[in-house]
Amino acid sequence: MELLIDADYIVYKNCAAAETELDFGEDVILVTSNFSDAYNATTKELTKLKDEFGSFPDIKLFFSDTKNFRKKIAPSYKGHRNRKKPCGYKRVINKLKTEFDVVIMPTLEADDAMGIYATQYPGNVIVSPDKDMKQIPGTLYNLDEKFTITSDSGRAWHLIQCLSGDQTDGYSGVPGIGVKRAQTLFDKEGYSWKTVVKAFKDKGLNEYDAIMNARLAKILTIDDYDTEKQEPILWTPSPDYEVNC
Repeated sequence: MELLIDADYIVYKNCAAAETELDFGEDVILVTSNFSDAYNATTKELTKLKDEFGSFPDIKLFFSDTKNFRKKIAPSYKGHRNRKKPCGYKRVINKLKTEFDVVIMPTLEADDAMGIYATQYPGNVIVSPDKDMKQIPGTLYNLDEKFTITSDSGRAWHLIQCLSGDQTDGYSGVPGIGVKRAQTLFDKEGYSWKTVVKAFKDKGLNEYDAIMNARLAKILTIDDYDTEKQEPILWTPSPDYEVNC
């Protein structure tokens, strides 16, 4: 068994913490970074995670590719994240590649790569603070506590995110519907694609809008990935799609 770690988050955080701003006055401000501080903080955190799960001898580090297939679905996806990566980010990853098992899959985010691996090889633990990973069946450690995600609860969370959207990722949901209201609606009307479409249409939107949101929100599993072509299979629900909750 392995720990499947969202290393994007860990490396970004530690590289940002290793930066120092030098203000020379007037218009000159430089940002410098101590590579050793960033790298040592990263490996220390990875070691701590591994020690917390003593029965897991191996870890895999997952990073996002520089290209993102969701940009083809919605060019504005994560468009608000224009800040460059912190100093040393790429160098830390390159060094990690020499000492750890690093996974980067073409056009996929780290979340998707973890979702594919976790569903292809069940029994591992996903380590990520990202709420999106509540879609993937198995064990999730969000850096505070462990959760067991069932297939049905994972599919239900996907529908909730379809309605609520994700401002962090730069796409909106149904106007006036957040996570809590989406859960209330599904509890009343049923966790189904019909409920999703009706909610979109009630706000003057259409099923195409709903499908685009669902595809942006969907974290890939092995069933959503063409291993031969190495590309995602875009999520397409049947009219009677529903989740038993």
